[in-house]
Amino acid sequence: MPETDRKEAVTVVGAGLVGSLLAMYLARRGYSVEVLERRPDMRREVIDAGRSINLAISTRGLHALRQVGLEAEALKHAIPMRGRMIHSAKGELTYQPYGKDDSQHINSLSRAWLNKFLMTEAEKTGRVRIRFKQRVSHADFETGALTVHDEATGQTRHEEGRVLFGTDGSGSAVRQEMDKVPGFQATQEQLGHGYKELTIPAGPGGTFQMEKHALHIWPRGSYMLIALPNEDGSFTCTLFLPWKGPVSFESLDSPARLEAFFEEQFPDAKKMIPDLVDAFFSRPTGSMVTVKCAPWRVGGRTVVLGDAAHAIVPFFGQGMNCGFEDCVVLDGLLGQHGRWEDVFADFERLRKTNADAIADMAVENFIEMRDSTGNPRFLLEKAVEKVLLNAFPGEFVSRYTMVSFSRVPYRLAYEVGAIAGGIVSELTDGLARAEDVNLERAGQLIRGRLVPFMKEHADGFRTEG
Repeated sequence: MPETDRKEAVTVVGAGLVGSLLAMYLARRGYSVEVLERRPDMRREVIDAGRSINLAISTRGLHALRQVGLEAEALKHAIPMRGRMIHSAKGELTYQPYGKDDSQHINSLSRAWLNKFLMTEAEKTGRVRIRFKQRVSHADFETGALTVHDEATGQTRHEEGRVLFGTDGSGSAVRQEMDKVPGFQATQEQLGHGYKELTIPAGPGGTFQMEKHALHIWPRGSYMLIALPNEDGSFTCTLFLPWKGPVSFESLDSPARLEAFFEEQFPDAKKMIPDLVDAFFSRPTGSMVTVKCAPWRVGGRTVVLGDAAHAIVPFFGQGMNCGFEDCVVLDGLLGQHGRWEDVFADFERLRKTNADAIADMAVENFIEMRDSTGNPRFLLEKAVEKVLLNAFPGEFVSRYTMVSFSRVPYRLAYEVGAIAGGIVSELTDGLARAEDVNLERAGQLIRGRLVPFMKEHADGFRTEG
């Protein structure tokens, strides 16, 4: 089939992570790309801090970068996180590996660094022009025409009809315009928790004050603190609390209450955050939302992707990875179809069910991280899971492994994970130590329940990891 017309100029709204990467993919296929970004150029102006959660880039995101030759450079700035380090209220540490061995790890990466890097690399193609302080106020989906307000000059202009890609995040202006189209539906589910970013600075000589190669978690039931390592030896910490309630952002309304709370719940972290009070009260409190919408497209003129189509909460570390995978899938379809309408229809068909699946898994993982990671039964099940991963390679797989260390479709990972989780739970009943798990019984359960399902959906497992 002929490809869509490469001479056509296209518009990408949003120069965040997904928009910048998408611009590169489109440029690589020969399109002239205009990117409209509402914020200032973060490479030249300081953007308000305190609203970014560090990235955990894994197999899906790295694969997307590899396709445009950027994986190696990104990994130079990444820190492998091989497991979770759980901190009890008494300061006791428990380590939970992510995979069957250290080769299976996720990577901590600076959101700001990656965004700047992708914008610069997109511009280097010679086919991408990024315009900053540009706010899209209206879109005509019949003609593709845009009304754009230049916040630097105060002027408003109308741009001629183009194919439009909305990559402008969870509060997408493009999606809000699509909401006016008959039949369009969108839901935004606000999490009852907010988040506050804090920092554990580097120790003397740029040393790490905690284990460098771990994602640190202080699970406390209805709330938690996490920390991810940075290149300079510091850790970016994120405190997740309910908005309201006995222990909440609302209740921590004075320096004394904040310090008493940290001293009781996170004493080891408190010792490493010298500016706790100033940082807490000066930095904004972020909100988290799950966005689902349908359809993702309007004819052959407009499509939304990334957070604009499917914003998810950050607790599986897959928001950016999922958005980057959108770019890979869309790019593949550009080589197969001659009409934008066919590209967009196939894109939504392939991606929406998977985006919905990872959105649901992200909420479930939040509950796991804050409630279960310190639970003895949970720790035993994770240990049993690791035994099975090593004892039955190719036959037993875990949900986390498939989501983070493969490119198996999210929907399939969700379903397989449910079967695998049931097997682990059954084998853990009455068990005192993971090494005592009945491998004969395990083999029967795996080959009776899991293997047949995987064979039935074998095509999905052929996706390269």
